[in-house]
Amino acid sequence: MQIEKRSLLEDILRAAESIERYTRGKILEHYLEDDQLQASVERKFEIIGEAMSRLHKLDAQITEQIEDSRKIIAFRNILIHGYSAVDNRVVWDIVKYHIPRLLKQVRSLLD
Repeated sequence: MQIEKRSLLEDILRAAESIERYTRGKILEHYLEDDQLQASVERKFEIIGEAMSRLHKLDAQITEQIEDSRKIIAFRNILIHGYSAVDNRVVWDIVKYHIPRLLKQVRSLLD
């Protein structure tokens, strides 16, 4: 695997691991009450989406191996351009139900 592709996958992995670490032991109510946590999580999602977009341009076959890769890119665009429409409950659901799967898939690609 090319160094640039590997680097982008590692960026996705590190950002997803950060989200997992930031939210470990937390519940939705903690997330809704903590602006700093929301900002941190959203920033990491922006990094994931941007790295996924760049990776897709380099090698769409790799991103096709990541479930919902196109939705991940679209979510980044919503966070950046449609920030006022972001529903924190939806973000929380993505954290709890999709980040673990993303981590597994990216780790598999890096192995």
